[in-house]
Amino acid sequence: MNIKTVLNYSPNFDPIKRSSNKIKYIIFHYTGMQKESEAINRLTDIKSKVSSHYLIKNNGEIITLVPDLYVAWHAGVSFWKNSKSLNKDSIGIEISNPGHDYGYKKFSKQQVSSILKLTKLLLKKYKIKPQNILGHSDIAPSRKKDPGEKFPWKYFSKKKIGLWHNLDKKILTKNRDLKINDLEIDLFYRNLFKIGYSKKFGKSSNQNKTQYMKNITKTFQRRFRQKLVSGIVDRECLIISKNLAKRYN
Repeated sequence: MNIKTVLNYSPNFDPIKRSSNKIKYIIFHYTGMQKESEAINRLTDIKSKVSSHYLIKNNGEIITLVPDLYVAWHAGVSFWKNSKSLNKDSIGIEISNPGHDYGYKKFSKQQVSSILKLTKLLLKKYKIKPQNILGHSDIAPSRKKDPGEKFPWKYFSKKKIGLWHNLDKKILTKNRDLKINDLEIDLFYRNLFKIGYSKKFGKSSNQNKTQYMKNITKTFQRRFRQKLVSGIVDRECLIISKNLAKRYN
């Protein structure tokens, strides 16, 4: 690599190497643990059966846990568009942050800088499309909230990491909390499925359809409408979903 990383290899990976053209996605996570040292220990503990390819510490230091061409265990049960079990197709990047259960906080400037450098390198190396830069909650909305609404998706999109809508802020604010009818709510969900969110619920998520739809709504809001994560579909959400459905296809 052209950037400096610290090696701290995890034993948790598939032993068979994959070819570089299998890598289609980058998945961002937060560690969701109270202490950074606990997160590192867990990701390198054979008993935990979890890992990622990289961990970005609070001070911006990047740890390599699993080499890119080996499948790390970070995504779990996951779906996006026609893909499932995304471990095999992705590179996982964990970012040190206590998460929603332990005092969720802004990501540090050093972390943001390191995410930018590392991701740009990976995008170029593996020819990954901007629409294939995802959060853990995008691919597992029934189970996960990370990297959450404080992750700077809009900033990264300006650096060609991930996609964002190109809508006027004033127009969106005017439409926030405005109710929409059932047909428009159905259109919102159809837009989410076009973007890539999975239609799968029930056995795969252990939830009924109503619960699942609320979860993917919150997931969408954590990523694309970060000021208000309510789980309620309003006109602002509908407008954003229309715009993104075009940009993701």
